[in-house]
Amino acid sequence: MHDDFHDQLIALLPKLRIQALALTRNRAAAEDLVQDAVANALAAQESFMPGTNFAAWMHRILRNRFISTLRKQRETTDIDDVPMSAFAVSGAHEDRLVLKELGRALARLPADQREALFMVVLQGLSYEEVASATACAVGTAKSRVFRARRQLQVWLLGEEDRPAATMAHAVVAPSCPGRKRWASRVSDLRALV
Repeated sequence: MHDDFHDQLIALLPKLRIQALALTRNRAAAEDLVQDAVANALAAQESFMPGTNFAAWMHRILRNRFISTLRKQRETTDIDDVPMSAFAVSGAHEDRLVLKELGRALARLPADQREALFMVVLQGLSYEEVASATACAVGTAKSRVFRARRQLQVWLLGEEDRPAATMAHAVVAPSCPGRKRWASRVSDLRALV
């Protein structure tokens, strides 16, 4: 059992990192969170019941650790202390701008919706696994993912009532020479949302 526990833990590390990054939105903080969650899991490995969902158990530990850390920190930063470069936007390539816009939109989502979306889309977890990991009903997990996708669609495509198939063409004016490029990028984004 001891070796099986460690093997499952090692195999799950990439997904834990993705979840931690979704929660913290900071790579260094995400790594710290994963490390803390693994330490907690190793300390409590005797309480894990073989045959139960190990991934959900670990995701729950990671989420609880994140919440505990937030409660302890309550850190604030004065805007005058932030370097001006943090506010600057470089003239990067179109793809980079689209990714930045996606990142901003994801950051605007409520934490529970963002977490559920990342778990389903990036980690490939089922709604049942998300529900188990976040201690909610399966319907709630589905609703969170649906609302997150819908809100991203509204923010990124700027259209609320149009069918998704027509939105890619409505993003850029017909006279714009880069319309096809933007439409394909919007299609790529639509795959996520």
